[in-house]
This record gives sequence, C-alpha cells and structure tokens, in this order.
Amino acid sequence: MKDYEALSRKHFDGQAAEYDQRDTYYYSQNGKISCRDIAEQIKDIPYKALLDVGCGTGFLIDMLAGQKAARYCGVDLSGEMIRVAKGKAIPGAEFLEGSADKLPYPDESFDIVTCSQSFHHYPYPEKAMQEAKRVLKPGGLYILSDTGIGGMGAWIDNHILFRMMKSGDYHTTNRRGIEKMMASAGFAVTDSRQIGNMIYTVTGKKEPR
Repeated sequence: MKDYEALSRKHFDGQAAEYDQRDTYYYSQNGKISCRDIAEQIKDIPYKALLDVGCGTGFLIDMLAGQKAARYCGVDLSGEMIRVAKGKAIPGAEFLEGSADKLPYPDESFDIVTCSQSFHHYPYPEKAMQEAKRVLKPGGLYILSDTGIGGMGAWIDNHILFRMMKSGDYHTTNRRGIEKMMASAGFAVTDSRQIGNMIYTVTGKKEPR
C-alpha cells in the first residue's frame, strides 16, 4: 500500500510557501471556499477552544481569530505548512505537526473541531473521525468541509486515479457519504449543505452524555 501520509506531506511541503497566494484549484481555491463557509457558520456560536485538523497555513484560524478571541489549535502533517502558520503570529493560536488519526490532545478538549479540504487525504478516515469525536466536549461540533463526488466518478477516483497520483489523495465521497460516516461514528448530523459544484460542508454534534 502506498504511504499516503508521506505523499501528502511531500505535496503540501512543496506548496506551503505560496499556498495562500496561489488562488487556484490545485492550491488554495477550494480551501478558501470551505474556510469562509465554516467561518460564516460559526460566527454566532459561542466557543472557547477550537481545533482545526489539516490546518495548512492557518488560513481558517487566522479568519476566526479576527472574529472571536478563543484558544485556537491547528494540526497538520506538513511541517512547512505549520512553519507558515506559525509565522503569521495569530493571537491565541498554536500549531503542531501531527496526524488526523493520532491527535495530540486529551479527551474532551475542544468545543469545535473543523476539517477543511483535507479529509480526502486521510488513509484512515473512520479513525480520524473518531479522533475528532474523542477530543470534542459533549455537545461539541465537528464541521467537515471537502471536495468530493459519489457514484462511478468516485469509484474511478478511488480505485484508479488516486492510486496513480502522487499528491496523497486517498478517498473521495460526496456529502451523503460523509453524513453516513458521521452517523456511524455516533454524531448527530445537524447540517449538510452543498456550497460549490463539488464542495460540501457537513456538521455533526457529539451528543451530551
């Protein structure tokens, strides 16, 4: 099996220096669409601690810190992305290099966990989703925004194209697929929306005990 994490790390290390500036499909275009949608959704939601998984250059956290003072944490596989994020010196923010399926935080640490345009790179998506649930406080929100398709297009991507590519893309699905995955992980899906041609945002709530 290909080492998808190593491929993703190499791919995004190579993009980090100009990722924010290159507003194109293979750089930050879709990421910015997802981040702006997430920021709009949570602008009126009270929270004290937020984790962004697959945070990249800290684009989302930079936006959110401008909206609300809170504890912001970002995790990403790419050391170069983390370097760029730290260089922004965002108030209340800390950034760590790490994996989505081994989050370096204690149980029930965050009110909100976000994930924008990185989930399709995860070789263990179900485990990553369980990790997001683990670090969420009861009643907390998991907001996942990504690009993906279903049907025959997804089968071709997942079984042919992604196996040939070297960018670390692992598995695509549409928002209905994410809804089902969230429900299987024990989240209550509270919102699901298509925000672009192939871009969606799905929100799940960790039910209180």
